[in-house]
Amino acid sequence: MRIHLLAAAVAIGMGFIVHLSRVEWGLISVTIFMVLAAETINTAIERTVDLISTERHPLAKLAKDLAAGGVLLTAVNAIVIAILLFGPFLISLIK
Repeated sequence: MRIHLLAAAVAIGMGFIVHLSRVEWGLISVTIFMVLAAETINTAIERTVDLISTERHPLAKLAKDLAAGGVLLTAVNAIVIAILLFGPFLISLIK
């Protein structure tokens, strides 16, 4: 969660630097909250599985892996959004 919060802070800071439009701020906001919500759900699933069973079980592992996969998907989406919104600005800095 700390890494996601740090990434959110960086994205918000970059948004101010590049003067995002209202629609772009909306995309950043939805993206940030999707990742944070996915991470929260992942943590809830992991804690619930740990509470229910102290033994290693293939279905418990699958539940945890799928929840973590959901977080990974939202994080990949966040990277795509960041590239689309901040990429042109970063390319112009390099040139």
